[in-house]
Amino acid sequence: MAWHALVDVSRNSALPLTAQIESTLRNEISAGALHPGTRLPSSRQLAEDLGVSRSVVVEAYGRLIAEGYLEAVRGSGTRVAPHMAAPPAPPGLPTLLDDGLVPPARWDLRGGTAGLTGFPHREWLASYQRALSGAGPHDLDYPPLSGAAALREELAQYLGRARGVLTTPGQIMVMSGFAQALGLLCSVLSADGIDRIAMEDPCHHRQRQFLQEVGQRPVPVPVDAEGIDVDALSRTGARAVLVTPAHQFPTGATLTAQRREALVRWARDTDAWVIEDDYDGDLWLERGARPPALQRLAPEHVVYGGTASKSLAPGLRFGWLAVPARLLAPLERMRSHRDLGSDIVTQLAFAEFLRSGHFDRHLRRRRARYRVRREALTQSVRRHLPGARIAGAAAGLHAYLSLPPGTDEAALVERALRRSVLVRGGRRYHRRPELAAPALVLGYAAVPRTGIAEAVEALGAAYAERGEGAGPAPARKFSNSAAPPSVMMLSG
Repeated sequence: MAWHALVDVSRNSALPLTAQIESTLRNEISAGALHPGTRLPSSRQLAEDLGVSRSVVVEAYGRLIAEGYLEAVRGSGTRVAPHMAAPPAPPGLPTLLDDGLVPPARWDLRGGTAGLTGFPHREWLASYQRALSGAGPHDLDYPPLSGAAALREELAQYLGRARGVLTTPGQIMVMSGFAQALGLLCSVLSADGIDRIAMEDPCHHRQRQFLQEVGQRPVPVPVDAEGIDVDALSRTGARAVLVTPAHQFPTGATLTAQRREALVRWARDTDAWVIEDDYDGDLWLERGARPPALQRLAPEHVVYGGTASKSLAPGLRFGWLAVPARLLAPLERMRSHRDLGSDIVTQLAFAEFLRSGHFDRHLRRRRARYRVRREALTQSVRRHLPGARIAGAAAGLHAYLSLPPGTDEAALVERALRRSVLVRGGRRYHRRPELAAPALVLGYAAVPRTGIAEAVEALGAAYAERGEGAGPAPARKFSNSAAPPSVMMLSG
């Protein structure tokens, strides 16, 4: 950096040159522009930049060191003192996935919390290096709005063989995560006169809020043991619906074949859109075959969305859509007003990661690891939480735990935190929490297998402290009255 852009001196000022330098640096440190640990130029370099004598800079530095603003470390130069930290930033704003502040706890059993220790560093680095070494100058230009051709080809092949998605490379759009994809879809639908999107109830509460913030009105549709209630959906008058058919969030219900056919029939009869959020589709842990994508039943009406947040790492901010042909151009036009595409090098690296088979091998290892943890969770629940039951398909990063009627869910969550177990209640995901049956949403990806037993034991101890004496909580009415939502059976 040319430091004279930040530090300037004037020989016409009444202040001596030394005082001008000293005052400027002191003000920039206090304002937070110069952060703790920032290395300043050598006295010789700054003097040359400013056109002053070196002794002027040496004197200014000396005064600031004496005042505690700077420190001189042998072999490391002159730096802003580490204790000159700016005031703490305000609490983080809530995101689509969380509520901002997270209390400290030894065991994090929040559903959806990704396990980051199994990231395939060596294979990813090899793919990244191979992608860079093979990239020509044109590959590093602004990327196509829908993504690099090589990645779209690999994704179309992968989604076809792994999910049964019926698409072409030309109908794949590479996105910076599903949140960006959902925002674009909402904008395109709004432009087409669609201002209400039906949503599963329960669903991720932040996703419901997200739709409202981008100008859509979420319309709740009940979920039962068979998935979303299509009869109830048809009565809403909505022309679009957001669903998680393979592993409903949070209940874990898998949309039955009869409901899948009914949902597709509804979309065709009403010329409506179905947005399929396959948020954890790579992590099917059941021994049987994973249900194919809903999209294959009606590719002209279903927008399929996937992400690498659960399978690789949420920090990659990487996702994709398989788009019906008539939506592709509107989505690209809408995106052109917002950004110029996603990081091209990461796209090329992921294309290589898919092509080489690294992704398939990584998923096999991750699924095997999560099966062990899921089984440890199941056994611990049986042992330490009598009367509670895990519901839904074994998949993804969480399990839905129904609690006995009358359990004070909020009190249990609070008592668990006192025992250093961070867990979320299930009622928060319902549009009307006061009518929902008590439940917990337990994550097992961020806790080692041996820690799961200890965490659930502590949760069981908190559960045993109950004795609220409350009567059964009022139950919601579902289309399948034989199974309340908490005993039945996506995004990050």
